[in-house]
Amino acid sequence: MTHTGNLPSRVAVVFPGQGSQAVGMGKDLFEASPAARGVFERADAELGFPLSRLCFEGESAVLDDTWNAQPAILTVSVAAWHAIRERTTVAPLVMAGHSLGEFTALHLAGVIDFPTVLRVVRERGRLMKEAGERRPGGMAAIIGLDDKTLGSICRVVASGGIITIANANCPGQTVISGEVGPLLRAMESAKEAGARRVTRLGITIASHSPLMADVSARLNEILNSLPLAEPEVPVVGNVSGAPMTTVAEIRTELSQHLERPVNWTRSVEA
Repeated sequence: MTHTGNLPSRVAVVFPGQGSQAVGMGKDLFEASPAARGVFERADAELGFPLSRLCFEGESAVLDDTWNAQPAILTVSVAAWHAIRERTTVAPLVMAGHSLGEFTALHLAGVIDFPTVLRVVRERGRLMKEAGERRPGGMAAIIGLDDKTLGSICRVVASGGIITIANANCPGQTVISGEVGPLLRAMESAKEAGARRVTRLGITIASHSPLMADVSARLNEILNSLPLAEPEVPVVGNVSGAPMTTVAEIRTELSQHLERPVNWTRSVEA
């Protein structure tokens, strides 16, 4: 937190999604930046419990809980951005965020205010957790296998249940998501097809798959009841992989957000 001055004029800002949480996150920002400290204090007040303490010194298992992790990551991301703005002058050309991070980007682009987005992602996390309890699923990272081959594997395995490509993170690194049985079969098929590494993620929620259809519908009801503002800078959508500049585009994106894949490769290229 020693840098001051101007950042380069051609800047894109990206924000992380769930899985990036770790106990201790944001503590250095809280201690070094009044602007960041204000974000944490506001989050604590809005949620009615010490989210900041959970981030700084909580138990990993509690922080990892989906409905805690999502508002925590959002808050730390927003605090980091305000700490940057406190010390530097930066005017990004575009913003983007991976899954949950898309809500961070929309907030910081002026589309939705902080108290509202905090409540939305808290509810998003709660709904996703409940969906995982009703219909347990899982996700796995596949490294070193092209998406065409992996997509073919998912289509074959899907005849016995739900499995789909969830996150196209970068060429050669893709996440699949679905019911446990099909997931395990797809993982084994990916190994047989020559994947360099196949790793099951430590969650019981099948994000960005049809298992999230009920959650997506409920989240849409919430979002459709909220006023959204035109973005001050374009936000690249996870689903479309294209810059969004209107409220109509944002509502279309969010209506498919939880059950459609995150096309992060296309987002980064955009």
